[in-house]
Amino acid sequence: MRATLRWAHADFRAHRGEALFVVLASAGIIASLLLAGALFSYAANPWQRVFNQSHGAHIWLHTRAGADTAALSRVDGVAALSGPYRTTATTVESRGARVGVTLRAATTVPPETGRPLVTDGDWLARPDATAAGAGAGTASGALVLEASVARALWAEPGDTVRVTGPDGAPHALRVSGIAEVAEPRYHPGGGPGIGWVLGDTLDEVAHGDTGQSVGLRLQDPDDTDFTVQRAVTVLGADRVAQVTKWQQARAEAGGDDRLLGQMFAVFGLGALLAAALAAAGAIGARVRGQLRDIAILKAVGFTPGQVTRGFLVQHLAFALLGVALGTAAIALLGARIPGRIGEAAAVWQDLPGHTALMIGIPCGAVLLIAAATGLSAWRAGRVPPVPVARAALPSAAPMTALGRRALGVRVPPALVLGWRAAFPRRGRTLVPVARLALPLVLITVALVAWSTLDQFRSRPAQMGLPAALTVRAGQSAGASDAELERTLAEVRGVAAVHPGAEMAALVPGQTGTITLRGLGTARDPYPAKVVEGRAVSGPDEAVAGQGLLDLLGVRVGAWVRMTVEGRPQILHVVGRTIEPESGGRVITTSIDALRERDPGLRPDFHALVLREGADPEAVSAALAGATAGALEVRETPNPVDRLEPARAVIAALIAVLALIGLIELLTLIGTGVRDRGRDLLALKAIGLTPRQIGAMIVTAAGLTALASAVVGTTVGVLSGRWLVDTQAASSGIGAGIAQLPPLPVLFTVIVGAVLGAVVAAVLPATRAARRRPADSLSETL
Repeated sequence: MRATLRWAHADFRAHRGEALFVVLASAGIIASLLLAGALFSYAANPWQRVFNQSHGAHIWLHTRAGADTAALSRVDGVAALSGPYRTTATTVESRGARVGVTLRAATTVPPETGRPLVTDGDWLARPDATAAGAGAGTASGALVLEASVARALWAEPGDTVRVTGPDGAPHALRVSGIAEVAEPRYHPGGGPGIGWVLGDTLDEVAHGDTGQSVGLRLQDPDDTDFTVQRAVTVLGADRVAQVTKWQQARAEAGGDDRLLGQMFAVFGLGALLAAALAAAGAIGARVRGQLRDIAILKAVGFTPGQVTRGFLVQHLAFALLGVALGTAAIALLGARIPGRIGEAAAVWQDLPGHTALMIGIPCGAVLLIAAATGLSAWRAGRVPPVPVARAALPSAAPMTALGRRALGVRVPPALVLGWRAAFPRRGRTLVPVARLALPLVLITVALVAWSTLDQFRSRPAQMGLPAALTVRAGQSAGASDAELERTLAEVRGVAAVHPGAEMAALVPGQTGTITLRGLGTARDPYPAKVVEGRAVSGPDEAVAGQGLLDLLGVRVGAWVRMTVEGRPQILHVVGRTIEPESGGRVITTSIDALRERDPGLRPDFHALVLREGADPEAVSAALAGATAGALEVRETPNPVDRLEPARAVIAALIAVLALIGLIELLTLIGTGVRDRGRDLLALKAIGLTPRQIGAMIVTAAGLTALASAVVGTTVGVLSGRWLVDTQAASSGIGAGIAQLPPLPVLFTVIVGAVLGAVVAAVLPATRAARRRPADSLSETL
């Protein structure tokens, strides 16, 4: 063992550059994977991230005015209080949209516990500061909206919204900022949203009709239910109007976490495999480069076991050192990286799974590297002790007839020899092409996911969202359905108006409910996106989402019986649609079919399909003006809003995979130059110039990268489409949403890979071309 360690130490001193490359490659790969893990956690746990950053409250108690909330600080298990805040119920209107909002009286300094995180604009300021800085309105007229409320209202900082208090009097408030909180988000048809104003503004709006809200941060979140009971007892059950627990808010975001988590888990495992293969390839290349030293060791008495143990210990030490450096760099310096990556690394420490990823990613990489290193070390132990026997073997296949013919017709020798060097034998060709293609496969899969998200934005009709706006008539709208539809159709930008009604329905054998939707008429059907079967064209026909088909265990063509308000309804499912809402558990027919069961049925809403290029915000404002504010206009929810953080993660993942691919490429180029040392010597002897030899090496690298890029993008397109459609089917949306990247993007990936290989090969090619035959003589042994 002592002799093995001494040889390992001597080998390290003799090959410091190669050892440094292995260590830095391992460190860079691990650092990239850890940053990717931080971004994954950052994007896949939006509620937990906001809760940690805002020092959120586990319990929110909404009480009547006058409740003694100060006594809650003395309840066992309560670590801190947020508030109490005086509140009032209001209705906020903007651009035709109307949202119920609970306003909270706040100060100019955000609280420490339950602190709203301002993502756009500014927090509430004093009247003089607002007037001086904005020049419009006063600070008492400033309003901060929770992010989901702002999206529903299309409100941005600087907009003026109409706030109606309990007495019905309207007030104009200016939106000063948008904030995120770790509380239940606003959903149309659900509970009210949240907004913050200064105390003077609340008094003007409420006129004494106020309540209270107080947040409790607990020492142990598992004691939530017990603490709620104690708090209600302290305040009095008659004074507590509503209790909101942190589990409720987290559960509402759970679907987003699951969708993002599954997608990122696939990317993460693929990146880990690619990284381990790249690091193992670098180690294997170093072992192959020391075959002559191994032969000498065996000649002086080293056994195969000693050689194997020596290489295994040495390269495992390099891998462990690189992993430790990469992990330490992210743990100590990750939060200082500018931009979203640094923010994710800083928040990651408090997110669930941080410790598991910080330990699991390095350990997984080390285990994969150890397995590959063990294989390379075992091969090193089998190297024969007589190097001349190896030198006598042919290093490459003979020149083919096609190659000789190409040289005969004056094809540049660098191109012919570069092709021969890039594709020598089938076995030796497939391995480097496959190793380099793996990162490109994952990059292409990431681009498929990116293109699918873009499709939801650019062409929502193809993703099951043909109607951009939904209009509901208010109590003051006395017009008939026909008059209302004519009024809506005359608004500029509206292409079609489809009456609709939704209701809950029960199906046999199921305890839950599904959504039965009547949308469009037999004469003017709703343009649903049908991906299987056909659209509705006759009576009692319907289309359904994948979630409903899975729930009932039926396929397109089946008859479905359900109960609606105690009355039976039987529909023939003739097609499957892309259904982003309600987990796909939606069955859609025409409103005429529902009127056969209930002749007095009136539309609950109208779905508006806009003309190409029409702005939903402008159309909403025009609708409000045309109907004097008698309509409630809502934007159709787009699932891509929940997946917006995924874009930054996908971009970071592509950068990580590009780094892994670059390391793999450098390893393949270095290995190829070293393995062809005797061929280069022979080529120089027969008269090839240094420029031709350099061009041959660059051509070989470019052709290898081209083959890998073509294979990687092709496999990536197929696997990415399958992965996205499978995920969509499991979530209930339904397969058929995968969008392939445009051909120019795929062409850019291929060209980028080839150019990267050419640039990376320039320096090794230049060094190899400048070497004299005497310098390469020792490599023949």
